[in-house]
Amino acid sequence: MTVLTTRQRRLRRRRRVRARVTGTAERPRLSVYRSNRGVFAQLIDDGKGQTIAAVNWIEPDLRKLTASDQAKRAGELLAERAKAAGVESCVFDRGGYQYHGRVRALAEGAREGGLVF
Repeated sequence: MTVLTTRQRRLRRRRRVRARVTGTAERPRLSVYRSNRGVFAQLIDDGKGQTIAAVNWIEPDLRKLTASDQAKRAGELLAERAKAAGVESCVFDRGGYQYHGRVRALAEGAREGGLVF
């Protein structure tokens, strides 16, 4: 029996999710990466392999917030940038993380900002 590390298990879940979730120009993929220090999110058109909009925790608006508030505000910022780029809806790629905590806060912030998924 093989023993997998936490990182290996997350990457296995991530591959399983990515096998089913694909972003298009009309509905890009909202990809989430959660580090120990912050959260990153981007809207990706997988057909072109191009990032449409992105948000990073080191931006001045987000840097001083607590982790959950930071994630929620990041989702709202991403939704604003998506609307500026002409995107109204997307598909959510949780990146192998549980839909819980910061990942959930980011998704709720994006929904409140106007993205539909």
